Amino acid sequence: MKIEKRASGSYRVRKMYKGQMYTVSFDHKPTQKEAMLAMADELQKVQTKHESMDFRTAAEKYIESKRNVLSPSTIMGYKSIIRQIPDSFMKKNIYDITAMDVQTEINGIAKKCSPKTARNNHSFISAVLGVFCPNLKLTTTLPQKVKHEPYIPSDEDVKRILECAKDTEYEIPIILACYGMRRSEICALKPDDIDEDIVHISKAMVPDENRNWVIKSTKTTSSTRDIIIPMEIADKIRTRGYIYKGYPNCITNYLKRTERALGIPQFSLHKLRHYFASKMSALNIPEADIMRMGGWETDHVMKSVYRHSMMDKQEQAKREAAEKLRDTLFS
Repeated sequence: MKIEKRASGSYRVRKMYKGQMYTVSFDHKPTQKEAMLAMADELQKVQTKHESMDFRTAAEKYIESKRNVLSPSTIMGYKSIIRQIPDSFMKKNIYDITAMDVQTEINGIAKKCSPKTARNNHSFISAVLGVFCPNLKLTTTLPQKVKHEPYIPSDEDVKRILECAKDTEYEIPIILACYGMRRSEICALKPDDIDEDIVHISKAMVPDENRNWVIKSTKTTSSTRDIIIPMEIADKIRTRGYIYKGYPNCITNYLKRTERALGIPQFSLHKLRHYFASKMSALNIPEADIMRMGGWETDHVMKSVYRHSMMDKQEQAKREAAEKLRDTLFS
């Protein structure tokens, strides 16, 4: 053990034990014997205080402590992660868990699940350990992220889908998605939330931990916003008296069936938000305004839109180059 003098003039002794760093402070420079006895006393206190709590209990306590500040869907996600983690890890005494235990667990998850799932599991495990074992330093090697380039629907895709959805239950939800609304926001929307052609977005319909649909406040502060829709759409909503009455998943399933029937690439309702961002960008609307209209806190979606636009330009450039070369060789 090393005795270190702090800038304040006090002294500290630190010791790594089972992957965690423990510290004992002194107001004078201790002898080696004093330091050893004080550290032994500290470790004994820790072991006595924390001798019996498995990871499952700690995880459930962590979730309960956050219940009033996390969204129901986030809690449902945490509960899902708990079901995925093997009993062998869940039964471990949380105060005996080491960084190597966590690495071994993530290795096992990475064999069976996607990198995203492995990373989500690690985030939850590290959050729980951060509360109950703040001295445990994790240096987990995580699986490399898989880069997915989202498909952004074309104008033709959207027009064909809207033509099929005309005068059905799904027409209004799909139109509102094209104006940047999330599925959860659409399903929570009521005619009273619309003044003239302005839609006031402040609620979302999400599944709770028991998979029941509940209404809550919007996802983030940025998500609470006003958007403008065509007056004829607002009037149509007022005339029929509602936006959508079915289950949220039915919109998703309808969209899948329609895309399959039309023979167009499969994309989720959420990708219509990307379509919205893409159209606004093409109209030279400032990025900050697009983010406000779509309720985005970060520019992640805008980066995706710019990448998509750049890929289209690169594809066009490659084709033009190939055509010029063809003309040179075969004319």
